Amino acid sequence: MIAADGLTYRYGDAVALDGVSLSIDDGEFVVLAGANGSGKTTLVRHFNGLLSPDEGDVRVDGESVEDNPVLARTTVGMVFQNPRDCFVAATVAEDVAFGPENLGLPREEIDSRVVSALDAVDMADQREARIDRLSGGEQARVAIAGALAMEPDHLVLDEPFTGLDWPAQNAVLERLDELSANGTSIVVVTHDLRDLLKRADRVVALADGRIAFDEPPESARERLEDADIRPC
Repeated sequence: MIAADGLTYRYGDAVALDGVSLSIDDGEFVVLAGANGSGKTTLVRHFNGLLSPDEGDVRVDGESVEDNPVLARTTVGMVFQNPRDCFVAATVAEDVAFGPENLGLPREEIDSRVVSALDAVDMADQREARIDRLSGGEQARVAIAGALAMEPDHLVLDEPFTGLDWPAQNAVLERLDELSANGTSIVVVTHDLRDLLKRADRVVALADGRIAFDEPPESARERLEDADIRPC
């Protein structure tokens, strides 16, 4: 479980999160929606300790993220909106392998995870490609593959479909369906709910750093415009 309690965060004098409390159960598929500047990215960056709250606390599987950031970063996989924030190696396969290598896994297991992750994002034929020579959409797919290769208990994706064509987007959605069916918690941060509402257990909407609503997808449809979210 990921649980935020009374989370407040400020950028200087600007309040980005204002007392947010939210829990995400194991295996739950949650869409975190809201307009640009609503606080979505700021919130999820607390889930694995990339940001520290000014007030409040975040716990992952019962452990405080502040006290045990290593556990949080191992357990919560994160795909950033800007894929360049994720890359640590020159080639596709090396970068996707980096996380599993740091878990100390056997080489055979690492190679298996790399193959599976690249297949999931339709990048198997680009194993040896240099990341700096890929298109923006291809870089986004590599970033997603890197998170998938970690096989985290909780996977957070921040606007993961930006720059992806439909075949690549569909491949990622199918992989998310598989992960969700196998018990991985999924959090997708987005301002566009197409193809996601039917997959979600809940839709949590942020507005001005606060939770505007937290609803099942059926009732969330009626409240999207209230939070400046594009209707589906």
